[in-house]
Amino acid sequence: MSEKSDFSGCPATGIGSMPGGDAREAAKTVTGSFADGQGMPYLAELPARGPGADMTGRTVGMLVEMYGHLEPSGWRISDRPGRDTRRARSWLGEDLDALEEFTQGYEGLLKVQAAGPWTLAAGLELRGGEAMLSDPGACRDLAGSLAEGLRAHLADVRRRMPGARVVLQLDEPSLTAVLRGRVRSASGYRTYRAVDRQVVESALRDVLAAAGEGGTTLVHSCDPEVPFALLRRAGADGISFDFSLLTEREEETIGEAVEAGTQLFLGVVPSTDAASDALSDPGGSVMGVRTLWSRLGLNPGTLAESVAITPSCGLAGASPAYARTALAHCARAARSLADNPE
Repeated sequence: MSEKSDFSGCPATGIGSMPGGDAREAAKTVTGSFADGQGMPYLAELPARGPGADMTGRTVGMLVEMYGHLEPSGWRISDRPGRDTRRARSWLGEDLDALEEFTQGYEGLLKVQAAGPWTLAAGLELRGGEAMLSDPGACRDLAGSLAEGLRAHLADVRRRMPGARVVLQLDEPSLTAVLRGRVRSASGYRTYRAVDRQVVESALRDVLAAAGEGGTTLVHSCDPEVPFALLRRAGADGISFDFSLLTEREEETIGEAVEAGTQLFLGVVPSTDAASDALSDPGGSVMGVRTLWSRLGLNPGTLAESVAITPSCGLAGASPAYARTALAHCARAARSLADNPE
């Protein structure tokens, strides 16, 4: 097995979004849920506050020399920063202030999230209304702007929380659709042409490099058919996905990823309010993970160091009480996996 990336101290974490609109409450929850080495706290996103607090809007606010504004159809490129961009930046600042307050003296892994270049290209419109995905030159410019913006964002996080080891997560729920030519045009009557895999990989590599030398990176997708091999080649140290969507034909790629030292962030906990008994058995939540390890012929002793437990996707659609319970359950399930890997 190759040398693993530095995810030590991360048995569990959340994906990114949280319910409600109170930045301090969200920061308190994500830091409290993973205190004392139980997992990796993260900078929460609160999309319930409105446009600009969502994944796309927050990331648009990070772009350098590229701006966006809201149209009825969604986010669109602008010539200059307007009210929508300023609001996105303001909310990001508010979230950072709250996280800084609850991580005083913290030393450990800390995760920040942003939309990846291809999900952004699929969801951000050019001035004429078509997705940026339709223009290869615009996609290159977008990836460059995003990388530069993320470098500045990460520098700010490291300045505010100097004891933390910052992990960069790119959210790429549209990546498979981009690769397979499934992203619909503005009219909805056609789809954009599939983007060449080498082009996709190159842009991802450039944006992940914003984490800096020795920086730790992670790519998340809660869609089926996650391109594990491509993400590894692009330089992702960890891959986060909905475990329930994994198919048998992807198992070999999973085994290769584990052998290569890629950390797997397995979404096994429901991300919206589930039946009360769904979170009553931490060991039961990770039974499928143990079974997969057995089928792949992997050493059960490597489970705790190769896997982190997460909700299946973001928690924005959950109730605040359920979100707190789900994160705590992730930590308990990870502990169950470490204590009883077989």
